[in-house]
This record gives sequence, structure tokens and C-alpha cells, in this order.
Amino acid sequence: MLFIGKYNNLTIQRLTSVGMFLSDVEGEEVLLPNQYITDEMQIDDTIRVFVYLDSEDRPVATTETPKIIRNEFAFLEVKDVTEHGAFMDWGLIKDLFVPFREQSTPMQPGEWHVVFLYLDQKSSRLIASTKIDRFLENERLTVKEGDEVDLLIWQKTDLGYNAIVNQYHKGLIYANEIFREIKVGDSLKGYVKKIREENKLDISLQKSGYEVVEPTARQILDELKKSGGFLNLSDNSSPEEIYKRLQISKKVFKKAIGGLYRQGQIKISDDGIRLISED
Repeated sequence: MLFIGKYNNLTIQRLTSVGMFLSDVEGEEVLLPNQYITDEMQIDDTIRVFVYLDSEDRPVATTETPKIIRNEFAFLEVKDVTEHGAFMDWGLIKDLFVPFREQSTPMQPGEWHVVFLYLDQKSSRLIASTKIDRFLENERLTVKEGDEVDLLIWQKTDLGYNAIVNQYHKGLIYANEIFREIKVGDSLKGYVKKIREENKLDISLQKSGYEVVEPTARQILDELKKSGGFLNLSDNSSPEEIYKRLQISKKVFKKAIGGLYRQGQIKISDDGIRLISED
């Protein structure tokens, strides 16, 4: 069975004037057009190709890499809008179709949107949608508190940013816990900070707890040594200033310098922190 909108490992069966015909283990065939054939490809070789539908809705194979695959999310650009819907650039010859019914807001050429790609059961066509909430699942979680996760930022809200977690769940990054610039479409790493009622995920952009304090403390000591034993950062410094200098949150900074102070390695004053000489 061919998997439309996904990668398939297929065997080269025969060469024709229009390209090579590939088949799966069940004998179902698909054309790999001439433009994707290389000298290394031989009859009976098994190759990895992406299978999608051509302009006549026939399965076709390509060795090109799409920017999105079926049942996943990606940040794509709108190339054109017609009376039928919008068309997005997903890295292949045929653009990706977004019907009007699947647009949460009307699309315009040149805009970028986070979309989900699925196979429409009625038309058997690959379709993209910006109605992201519909395709996220939090009822059965595959993550736990403290896990490192992959994030795709998809929506700014009054509370912060909604993020797609591991291409599967919905998570929230609170605005007051963001200490660097992020924007819709960013792909980055994060951590599951808390699982709330109804499996709502609170996401942090940095590790929580003491596991981050020890390496942060070493980082601060290194910065102190580079700066001649003094850093003009303290409890009075703004979160933005601390992040700009050290790329950590103020909360983590305070935990780290508190530990260094108790260990007798630094002095803390209103104007900053000083390294205590080991002499």
C-alpha cells in the first residue's frame, strides 16, 4: 500500500520513457518522473521517495524533500489565492492546497501560516488547514513533567504563546516566562514545566529546578573571571537585562548566585556580584 503524503521505501521495477515505475511489497506501482532519476538508480534497487498527488490527482513519487508531511505541522508561505482557495509553497512542483473552509482567517499571497497536512477522506486529496486546535491531542499525553520537547510556535495570545508540542500536543508558554524574542513559526526546544487539569501543558524554554542551577553557576563564575571578577548584575537587575547578558531567566540567576554565595565563592551587593579571591 502506498502512503500518500509520506515517505515510502519502494523498489525500482522498470524504466520507461516517462520515468521509473516503483512498487511496494504488495505490487502497487507509482511513477518516479525522469527529472528525479540519477545514474546510481538501478532495477531492483530500493529507494526512499515521497509520494503525493500530481495535478490530475494521480500518485507520483519524488526524491525532493517536502517542507511538511502528512499528519504533521509546518510554517509555510502562501504563494497564490484563487476562487478555489489558497496555495502554499511546500517545496514541491505542485503547490499545497488550502480550501477556504480550512482557513481560520482569509489568506493572502506572501503571508506565512502554521498549517496541518492531512488526507481528506472525501476527496482523497492532500489538504492543509490553519485550524490547528482541531488536530491537537491532549487527552492522551505522551510527555511528562521535565521532558525536553520540540516546539513549533503557532499562536500569540493574551497569556503568551501557544505551541505545538512534539507535533502532537498543545502547550502554553507564559509571556512572563519568556526572556528572549520568539515569534509565530519558530521551531525550538522547550521543557514540560507542569501538567495542569485536563492535561493542559505549561511549557518553559529552559529547564526548571536545580538541574539547571549548577551549570548556570559555572557559567556565572566563567563570566565573572572574564570580566575581572565583577558583574553589574544583581537582584535589582531587570529580567531582560539578565537574559541579554547571560541568556537565563532572573529566577534561575537568583538561584545560581544564591548557591554561589552560600558556597563562599561570591559577594552580592546592590550594584552587582563580585568573585571572592581564592588567594
